Amino acid sequence: MSVANPETPQRETIPLIGFSAKDKPSSDIINTCVHCGLCLSSCPTYRETGLEMSSPRGRIYLMKAVDEGRIGLDSEVFQEQMSQCLNCRACEAVCPSGVEYGAILEASRAQIEQAHEAGLIATSEPATNAQPATVLPPRPLWQRGLRAGVFGALFKDMRLFRVFSGSMKLYQKSGAQWFARKSGMLKLIGMEDTETMLPPISTRFTVPQGQIYPAIGEHRATVALLTGCIMGTAFAEVHNATIRVLQRNGVEVILPPAQGCCGALHTHGGDLDGGRELARRNIVAFEGLGVDAIIVNAAGCGSTLKEYGHLLHNDPEWHGRGETFAQKVKDVHEYLAGLGLRSEGLGTLDVTVTYQEPCHLAHAQRISVQPRTLLQAIPGLKLKEMHESSLCCGSAGIYNVTQPEMAAALGARKVDNALATGAQVIATGNPGCALQLAGELRRRGADVQVRYIVELLDESYRSGTPVAG
Repeated sequence: MSVANPETPQRETIPLIGFSAKDKPSSDIINTCVHCGLCLSSCPTYRETGLEMSSPRGRIYLMKAVDEGRIGLDSEVFQEQMSQCLNCRACEAVCPSGVEYGAILEASRAQIEQAHEAGLIATSEPATNAQPATVLPPRPLWQRGLRAGVFGALFKDMRLFRVFSGSMKLYQKSGAQWFARKSGMLKLIGMEDTETMLPPISTRFTVPQGQIYPAIGEHRATVALLTGCIMGTAFAEVHNATIRVLQRNGVEVILPPAQGCCGALHTHGGDLDGGRELARRNIVAFEGLGVDAIIVNAAGCGSTLKEYGHLLHNDPEWHGRGETFAQKVKDVHEYLAGLGLRSEGLGTLDVTVTYQEPCHLAHAQRISVQPRTLLQAIPGLKLKEMHESSLCCGSAGIYNVTQPEMAAALGARKVDNALATGAQVIATGNPGCALQLAGELRRRGADVQVRYIVELLDESYRSGTPVAG
């Protein structure tokens, strides 16, 4: 198949003398790609479309064309493909050349956003048609306002985030959600599919205030837990289950105050500066605790935290601290499997489970065996493998909002594969995946649960023999 031709007609743009994006993809990483095509079959969007430009190889070709000045940032093909990519990192896992695709994709998105921001202060002098675009017209006011509200405020202030989450809980508990769904109001305003993704908000939020949960039985380690944003509100029960499972395995758990969102949505959405700000905050919050590990129970958060060193690689003051922090980060499945799960006290769960692999666990962190090992340790549980277990479900942060058609197609594909196993439970380890799968199951009226692996472990321990503390 031929490589996509990036030579698309250029729209009139506004140059800004001396403008250069703070972030841009590394030419060295771009040139690492040898265009072998081994990534094609692992790419969800290529699998759906069959189009070369919708593959990692095609997108790298477009990045290279921008890097060499053959096309501008205003190329509609370039912008669409940088947006359409899920950043699932499946291509990285199979690449023989070791191309760090996630790094150059995130930098390309940041480059586009910074060019839009530069357009706000650009002069009115038009560019010539032959000149590649250096800046882009500013985003519409509503888009700028939405990004400022979400990236600049909501996910940077956990108090505000909890207030927002509380309002969503009130919406669900007051009957307003029932009315909005039954009346057809959501469909009328085009929010029906998006609203379906709203998770049931937890009754009590996990608010980190320096709490210490002691180990049960012989003390084996002390860890700190990242509470994050959505995990601490919509998935607070998963935190509770995580803490109890760690305690049962002889691990003391600390919830450091002043921690917050990991910055994953910012880095994936082209706001690398916002991601760096949140990274610095978390580094400070977890530094000096003397813990054995920093535990994360959300795959996307864990992947981002493990890359703080790279995110801050141009900051001499913070790069080393980011690397030190990242070395402490452990996914909860990775940590429990490495520590050695205590089988003592595990009760029988008579349930058939299939495992849906979160992309940022399987591909970005290369953690695939450990979750299965933990599931297989539960007495009575039957694990049935689904087809394409590691193919992206279409969640990818806010992808199901920005690319709803592709997200829906991938979500339907994943649920088809899960239901074909006959499992009663789909196990996962990431909030975005859980929301995507649950939404698709609700649309179908399927009587199948979506559960976190740590929730199943917790249920097994709680139904088994108590262990003296």
